[in-house]
Amino acid sequence: MSEDVEPPDTEQEEQELYEHHRFLIPKGQELLRIDKFLVNTIANSTRTKIQQAAEEGCIQVNGKNIKPNYRIKPDDVITVLLPHPVRVHELLPENIPLNIFFEDDDIIIVNKPVNMVVHPGFGNYEGTLMNALVYHFQNLPVNNKQSVEPELRPGLVHRIDKNTSGIIVIAKNELTMTRMAKKFFERDIDRTYWALVWGDMKEESGTIEGNIGRSFKNRKLRTVFPKADFGKPAITHWKVIERLGYVTLVECKLETGRTHQIRVHMQYINHPLFNDNEYGGDRILKGTTFTKYKQFVENCFKLLPGQALHAKSLGFKHPTTKKYIHFDSELPENFTALLEKWRHYMKYRGDEERAD
Repeated sequence: MSEDVEPPDTEQEEQELYEHHRFLIPKGQELLRIDKFLVNTIANSTRTKIQQAAEEGCIQVNGKNIKPNYRIKPDDVITVLLPHPVRVHELLPENIPLNIFFEDDDIIIVNKPVNMVVHPGFGNYEGTLMNALVYHFQNLPVNNKQSVEPELRPGLVHRIDKNTSGIIVIAKNELTMTRMAKKFFERDIDRTYWALVWGDMKEESGTIEGNIGRSFKNRKLRTVFPKADFGKPAITHWKVIERLGYVTLVECKLETGRTHQIRVHMQYINHPLFNDNEYGGDRILKGTTFTKYKQFVENCFKLLPGQALHAKSLGFKHPTTKKYIHFDSELPENFTALLEKWRHYMKYRGDEERAD
């Protein structure tokens, strides 16, 4: 859990507890120990802290205290209670350089670098894009979307993962924020991503469809539900940009915008993103058994902090002028270096494999 669990004050007959988390278990959830479920669901938690909290009566199911070995079942309501109020974190301005592609009175288009978190959250309260925006642009509107852990999201109408680089748009006033949010909701946005995936795609292009929702086994991750019993509809169109033998550079166009959509969809069709440590792409999935090849792939992994994914372009009608605007970004240096290494390897692959 994000904060240490302190035992109740024994000098007090009653200790007031505050609700920090609440979870409603979906109907498809398999039987699973509650401590395992919570450690996979609550960021920065540990099994020891979860078990301690349960022993102290800070974890309840359907209003009753439970033991750490309790097995959750569908329709259970889990609450995590702690003897102190939920902390509300102030979003502090930080002087962090921004790569701004475009700015007017309504919107800002930023090219986010890899390894930068978009907005503060557990373990990342500093150094985020939002901290930088608060410093550079005052009085941005705040998205007051309700959540268990309150968080400030000035002007934020969409996001990209920490280890995904590329273009993101931020609204500078309430009206623009509403209009941009509507565009994303109605899919009136043109977005493309470039991704390096494992394997040689059989076709030149294709479409992936499959509902995406939280995994029942690990709530931090998403998964595809083929029968559409769970999750939300998701559609990804892809086409091959460059074939590099054991990996392929593809362009993905999103018709929907689900969390981790490209990463989950590519894993679903057995082409996970290169070096995606959450969806199985951080190990050698294609190639030879030669020692030099293994070392080559390991060196490629070292170039990236995470998955090889870049938000390449973004286009939409301006929320005020109604004029169509489009922005395209170059791949970051580490991504470009990764592609060059694969091009070089493919060019001399026969010689290197025979030498081994």
